[in-house]
Amino acid sequence: MRHKFTNMTRKKMLIAGGVCLLLLAVALYFYMGTNKDTARRVRRNMPEVRVQEVVRQDMQRHIVLSGQTVADASINLAPKYNGRITAVYADLGDHVEEGQVLMVQDLGDLDISIAQNSAAAGAAWADAREASAAYNANIISKRNAYELAKAKYERQKYLFSIGAISQDTLDSMEQEFSASRAAYEVLANQVADGGAAAVQSKELTAQKQEHATEALKKQREDMILRAPRAGVIVYRSAEVGALAAAGTKTFVLVDNSHINIDCSIAENDAAILQPGMAVKVTIDALGRDFTGKIIFVSPAMEEGAKSYQVRISLEEADETVKAGLFAHTAVDIMQKPQALFVPKEAVLTRNGQQYVFVLLEEDKVEQRSVKIGLLNDESEEIIEGLNEGEKVVLTNQDKLRSGMKVKVAES
Repeated sequence: MRHKFTNMTRKKMLIAGGVCLLLLAVALYFYMGTNKDTARRVRRNMPEVRVQEVVRQDMQRHIVLSGQTVADASINLAPKYNGRITAVYADLGDHVEEGQVLMVQDLGDLDISIAQNSAAAGAAWADAREASAAYNANIISKRNAYELAKAKYERQKYLFSIGAISQDTLDSMEQEFSASRAAYEVLANQVADGGAAAVQSKELTAQKQEHATEALKKQREDMILRAPRAGVIVYRSAEVGALAAAGTKTFVLVDNSHINIDCSIAENDAAILQPGMAVKVTIDALGRDFTGKIIFVSPAMEEGAKSYQVRISLEEADETVKAGLFAHTAVDIMQKPQALFVPKEAVLTRNGQQYVFVLLEEDKVEQRSVKIGLLNDESEEIIEGLNEGEKVVLTNQDKLRSGMKVKVAES
């Protein structure tokens, strides 16, 4: 009886132990599952960030320049005077040389006026020469008469000194001498002053006729329109028989012997670029690269725009390069060798203080103040607050605080 009771008790204990083990297993299962869910939820709520290691390397400023190709010169040509066109010697696309005749206006009336004025000038000079000859003959005559009277007067003074003639005779001879001298001196003084008024007047008339003739010849030359430099005719409105109005564009001459690119840049970039810098220029329409050189950086800001003009000269341009094509280039300027810098997106500002988030051990972050040095479009130099080899956070900084754990995105 007692043995039977003991067996029953053992069975109950075994059953109870099994139940306890089962309950413990169930509890452990739910506990582990709950912890995993909690861990997943915590990990799911961690901000995911991208980071970048801070290293020392050359800091460069990357400046992009773009603009349109422009010819060395584009010149609007127009007649100086009104006139009917009698000849046209250039057409669209023609290559012309400096001084080549492009168009001629009617010169008939001018040629007549030039001939008339030239003849009048010749006649005026003939009159002037005739008057001058008469004047010179007169002065020679007066000088001879004066010298003869002077000799006679000296002779009479001698005769008077020896008592050969009377005082009245000497006085009469002196009057004749004085009159002859006065007449000669009047003409001599006119010569000293540049000639007699009559002669000067005729010479002035001749000079005026000459000047008028030269002015007409200049006008005639201006009515023959010539190319001011070598180039290509890209516009023509001149037609034979048409009336060309003064100042109206009749031709456009483009000199493509040198091609430039005009670009606009910001103030910070203008302070760095210098004439003489070599660049590689790409013209997309041609699918080609060209060697170029910066030849001009404007010293003043363009009026009405917060930018500066830069001109680049293409050194290997050929006839395929035309004005108006889009071109672009980039210049890398060394700012500082072996600088410690980070991407701009890593640096934040609060209350005038710059700071970054640094990734520490166990994927925790720390907010750290930094001091900024040089800047460019992509990076900021760190001169205080970071060490080489540390990692800075680039994204989701608005969700971070010091000591927070983060999920680092795979690169």
